[in-house]
Amino acid sequence: MAILLIIIIAALVGADQLMKYWVDSAFEIGESRDFIKFGDFEVFDLTYIRNDGAVFGSMSGQRWFLIGFTSLVILAGIFILFRYMKHSKVLTSALVLFVSGGIGNLIDRIRLGSVIDMFEFKIFEFAIFNIADIFVVFAIILLFVYVIFIDSKLEKQKKAESVQESTDE
Repeated sequence: MAILLIIIIAALVGADQLMKYWVDSAFEIGESRDFIKFGDFEVFDLTYIRNDGAVFGSMSGQRWFLIGFTSLVILAGIFILFRYMKHSKVLTSALVLFVSGGIGNLIDRIRLGSVIDMFEFKIFEFAIFNIADIFVVFAIILLFVYVIFIDSKLEKQKKAESVQESTDE
């Protein structure tokens, strides 16, 4: 199971890095191209920017702090992933996505000093983001699902089992 998770993480990081490589080699910084459009209605553009900060450009210029913090968070995510990988497929999926997204953006920070972003949501003004960011957002959504709907049921089940074991004795 652990080897499969490592392969999945490597594939997700690879997909993120391939997209970033393509954008970096095919676009000029600041260049924008139509991506998803229905007639005159624009949904997404590919817009090449580099973000040297964190979410929405916060902490801009704090490269070494962001590298250190991201590295610690990734290591914690890997530890939790391998410690609890048999608890729930939802939790495992969330942690795989979280670690993959973190590694994808960490590679950019180390290699370039900034993160390559390219997806611009055109329906309303929003941040420009990348595949690794998408992984992290879906990871957070899955973690909320796990905490709200699954973890509480697992705790109740464990309590019921322990009560049953103590009454059996």
